Amino acid sequence: MARTGQRRSSTRSRAMDNEGIIPVLARAVREVETAAQRGKLKPANRTKFQVIALLMREERAHAKTDTDLTDAERAETLKRLDGIASILAKTTARDTSVLSLLDPDATVSEAARALRKQLLFEGGIEIVTEDALPAKAPEIDVELAQKQVVPASVKARALANPFLAPDLDRVASSAPVPRRLANWELLGPLFKSFEYGGGGRVASMDLPDAPRIDRLSPGRMELMRHQARFLERVRLGHRTFLLADEPGLGKTAQSILAASIADAFPLLVVVPNVVKMNWAREVALWTPNRRPTVIHGDGDTLDAFADVVIVNYDVLDRHIGWLGTLGFKGMVVDEAHFIKNLHSQRSQHVLALARKIRERASSPLMMALTGTPLINDVDDFRAIWQFLGWIDDTKPLPELMARLEDTELTPADPGFFAEAREAVIEMGIVRRRKVDVAADLPAKRIADLPVELDDDLGRSIRQAEAELAARLVRRFRALVTARDTTVEAVLDGPAADLTALLRLVAQGELDESRAAKTGENVFTMVRRIGQAKAGLAADYAAQLARSVGKVVFFAKHIDVMDAAEATLAKRGLKTVSIRGDQSAAQRQQQIDAFNTDPEVAVVVASLTAAGVGLNLQVASNVVLAELSWTSAEQTQAIDRVHRIGQAEPVTAWRIIASQTIDARIAELIDSKAGLAARALDGEDVDPSAAGSVQLEALVSLLREGLGL
Repeated sequence: MARTGQRRSSTRSRAMDNEGIIPVLARAVREVETAAQRGKLKPANRTKFQVIALLMREERAHAKTDTDLTDAERAETLKRLDGIASILAKTTARDTSVLSLLDPDATVSEAARALRKQLLFEGGIEIVTEDALPAKAPEIDVELAQKQVVPASVKARALANPFLAPDLDRVASSAPVPRRLANWELLGPLFKSFEYGGGGRVASMDLPDAPRIDRLSPGRMELMRHQARFLERVRLGHRTFLLADEPGLGKTAQSILAASIADAFPLLVVVPNVVKMNWAREVALWTPNRRPTVIHGDGDTLDAFADVVIVNYDVLDRHIGWLGTLGFKGMVVDEAHFIKNLHSQRSQHVLALARKIRERASSPLMMALTGTPLINDVDDFRAIWQFLGWIDDTKPLPELMARLEDTELTPADPGFFAEAREAVIEMGIVRRRKVDVAADLPAKRIADLPVELDDDLGRSIRQAEAELAARLVRRFRALVTARDTTVEAVLDGPAADLTALLRLVAQGELDESRAAKTGENVFTMVRRIGQAKAGLAADYAAQLARSVGKVVFFAKHIDVMDAAEATLAKRGLKTVSIRGDQSAAQRQQQIDAFNTDPEVAVVVASLTAAGVGLNLQVASNVVLAELSWTSAEQTQAIDRVHRIGQAEPVTAWRIIASQTIDARIAELIDSKAGLAARALDGEDVDPSAAGSVQLEALVSLLREGLGL
């Protein structure tokens, strides 16, 4: 935090033992150290820790440049500051969660700013001038402006509709007349209310009962009761939500249908890269009459006329200019804990777009989705509440202020924390856990998460897949020629004959692939897809671990497991591993650590080595980073978690590379699972469906190559 004004004091007095800011910092740091010895630091002491570090840095910089100090005085001042620094280091060793507060770019709360002024005053340092802090960061600075792109379809949309239709329903909001809370600092108490005012009540707003008839979900889809209750709240007119349901409870579907109910199209959706393709699929699934578009890179494939625009955080900086002018009526931020650092460019871009949407639209739908709204402390709420329009940098905004005024309490009154917490919750916090809605959920479900491989490796995989399809077509044409006929005649002939030829070609390719030591084939292609997905799959596992606890991560290949473990380590998560080269004792040690050590967040396991005989039911979420060749192997892996004694519904997340053979393999695995069920139920089975997934995948590629 840079100084916000010039300070004036006696240089000589600052060097004396009992005067100046250093003795004040010394007393304060001893108080924080004592608190840390008793356990994890509370918010007040965390704030004090941060302010001490800020002032210590300021004093060190000042001492090094103060020409009034003698060399001896300068050395003595720096020595005393080093003593304060050493105590801060000891405190950090006791409570490592405060390490992030030492970052110069860490968020500085209003409480911290006030404490800084107080300590400076106690140290006899006069604040001569106070520079006015900007109300908000510039939305597009010079460097950011140079990154801006405007996709061709955005220009086409502007030409087709050069004037944004006015919102005739918009009316200026009037702030409530300030009463008892006018001169109170309220943000600090509001955050503290979630620590001290809970009283055992879950932080979730009251929701109406679910309608008896589901009139919202399309054919073959069905809403669960907890989803229907949330959507009924939207239908009744609520428009801002922190939807903090645990993963697996359908936050994406709820958001899409909420936009439909609120007529919040066009809708802007900001998401992590790993889930943006899944969002497009879910939009098409739940609102088939709405068209989604996904921004990749510079937006060359963007459809600016679509109803839902999906963009990942990583490319948002290139598109913030035109996104602010498109006339969105709603905005969803998925994994909203990504914006917890108010000083990050990511957060500033999201908040800038949210402000523009609120300025242009009346009652826009604003939704923050995250299973982990709090990661470090309750101050993590700050950015999310700003996005939702509940607060600004310094105070609650009119609607929340009115709710607080209605409590007829001030922060000095008993009961304020509980009432303030309820006031914020009723602004739109919704939190449900799997265990709370277990009756609504299936005992086990598989959720596909398509990802886009849009890097160089992804492009090379698609090129290799195209070359494999071309090779299969050449084999097919050669076989047809050898039979003294034509491709056209075969294609126009009996379907059974065509299928037999396709399988014959695919089988020849498969046999050669199994025998080959080098070259590109279906097996090497699937392995490369696994390598390309490893980081994305590990990122999603990390999000799950932070949201709901322990996660089981399955992969087939060692290099994929290695890449996943490296990514998880970078995310600060402790992992254990179950591999085929471990002894029985080593493997059991890893299993016991996962099941009993609260520090272990993820077990990275081999599909073949850990797919059978293990009990990992301490987790209820499974990530399948690579697909198995059989549905039985996939089922065995999921059943390491879905076992007798499992108290929660189990969700298996399959990471699938869209626009590659990976997606076809997933479909084939599912068809084999259905086939097995029908066979076990005694129904007739088509014998031709018993072929291997590898063979069927190659047949599928060949059909595409032939344009069938």
